[in-house]
Amino acid sequence: MSSYQVIARKYRPQRFEDVIGQEHVTRTLANAINAGRVAHAYLFCGPRGTGKTTVARIFAKALNCTGGPKVEFDDADPRVQEITDGRSLDVMEIDGASNNGVEQVRELRETCKFAPASSKFKIYIIDEVHMLSTAAFNALLKTLEEPPAHVKFLFATTDPQKVLPTILSRCQRFDLRRIPTPLIAKHLSEIAGKEGVTIDHEALYAVARAAEGGMRDAESTLDQLISFCGTEIAEGDVLSMFGLTAQGQILALVRAVLDGNADTALRELNQLAHQGKDLGRLLTDLLGLFRNLLIYQVSKGDLSLLEVSDTETAALEENAGLISSDGLTRVLEIMTDAEGRFRDAVSKKILLEVTLIKAIEGRTAISLDAVLKQLNALRQEADSSGASYQGPAASSNSPAPGVPVPAPAPAPERPKPTPQLSVPLAPAAATSPVSIAPPRPPEPRVPVSVSAVDVIELWPRLLAALSGPKFVFLKTYLQSAFPVSLKGNALTIGFPPAFAAHLPMADNPTNHRNLQATLQELGMSSPQVKFVQAEPPAGWAPEVAPIAEEPPPFDPDPVPGAGGRPQPPRGTAPAGPTTLLTKEDFKNDPLIQKALEVFKGEIVQIQAE
Repeated sequence: MSSYQVIARKYRPQRFEDVIGQEHVTRTLANAINAGRVAHAYLFCGPRGTGKTTVARIFAKALNCTGGPKVEFDDADPRVQEITDGRSLDVMEIDGASNNGVEQVRELRETCKFAPASSKFKIYIIDEVHMLSTAAFNALLKTLEEPPAHVKFLFATTDPQKVLPTILSRCQRFDLRRIPTPLIAKHLSEIAGKEGVTIDHEALYAVARAAEGGMRDAESTLDQLISFCGTEIAEGDVLSMFGLTAQGQILALVRAVLDGNADTALRELNQLAHQGKDLGRLLTDLLGLFRNLLIYQVSKGDLSLLEVSDTETAALEENAGLISSDGLTRVLEIMTDAEGRFRDAVSKKILLEVTLIKAIEGRTAISLDAVLKQLNALRQEADSSGASYQGPAASSNSPAPGVPVPAPAPAPERPKPTPQLSVPLAPAAATSPVSIAPPRPPEPRVPVSVSAVDVIELWPRLLAALSGPKFVFLKTYLQSAFPVSLKGNALTIGFPPAFAAHLPMADNPTNHRNLQATLQELGMSSPQVKFVQAEPPAGWAPEVAPIAEEPPPFDPDPVPGAGGRPQPPRGTAPAGPTTLLTKEDFKNDPLIQKALEVFKGEIVQIQAE
């Protein structure tokens, strides 16, 4: 029995025009030959099975053919035939992995001095050149930069990053690309016809997709399929042999995600897992399809940017209107994250199930930016209409007792209620949702002349001007403080020893800026604010309770003096809603806990804004 030659070797390209998918390389080399501009060193790099060594051999044939260099050479030329058979004395192929030492490079330097035996050039083809050691590279530098006129170097590598920059700078580099799937399928169809094999169109595309841009991989797969199936190859044979998923099943899974049908998606995944399909490959295929759908939407149906079959093209046209581009982006982010964690996952099926459910939920999710834009739009609508919104009840924004504040003008009636964003609290924390509504417009502020008033008159006006959610914490701190002095444009604010814990929380750059801006609105020029700890004047009483290191025990029916909750001092109103929350109360607030859960965060520092 004569020795069998595999398809990858039997149908290896022998001329530049036979190379599939690398026209940018073959055209440049052909033009260089025709123009007489052949360099002394070339580097061909790219993924496996894309034609690096094949292009180098064809280039060697074009250089050493009879009457060469020329692009159109005769395949029957004895010199060309010698190169094809690998027995040419002037074209030496060297394996860089096994000849990577300094001694081999020294031998190469000695032999390259001699003239070629019968051809015009002595050509060295070094495959996997990145495997050479650093010492070997350095030994090759001088010869590579200034070789004899009859020597040409052709290097091939799958990892050009490992080649020394000094070597790269002495070569003309050509990057071979992955071969498009349609070109691989077409080439395989031609080979099948020459071999007398009938193969389905879907099976061709399944083999081409599995090759991932490598022609040699696709040809080896076809060779194996012919041995397995004979002269009749169907898509099912390809899928069962290599654990691939049918394109129809992948499209059905994509449609289930786009329709939000979690039950169908999980059933499809369970069926594929029971059939022994490669779940990692399935996730990669899903990513590719969602990516194609996003490109199809963004490019407005430009198929030149995609490598898709007719079946997938019809699916893209059908599914393009089922989801927005933002939704597709979120789905791709979810699946990309799953792909990064897939290799280390213990249960890959569970990871893929959770990924599908997240993708279904994420396709219609609203981003935080969109919510903020809606809230800003509501505020702008309120400002333009002059309406007064009833925000959350918080009497801490009220002015100090006894300070007259101009009443706001009555708000005109609105034809429709103001939309609000409701966030339900946990059952243990509240029984009704908390409405986040745009704040009411600030009360009118009456400018005063600092020169005409003293600090006692300025203080209540300052507290009254600090209205709105922006100042809720700051105003609460100031209600436990008192004015100390007003010298020129410097206002000193004091905190009694009982409220010393409020001072560091109030004394921060944000509060300084807010107070300075408010004092400027009240008529002060270039105001400055200083916080100190001082004894309060006689008769002064705080409006809030001090921050407790630990919350007092809860007493449903407190009795003064009976060990229950602390009672407010005589002559002062109970703190009520204006009482400042303790640090623990702030951390245990249901809304704060919900925000931490949604954003996967933690409280680092409590600071007033």
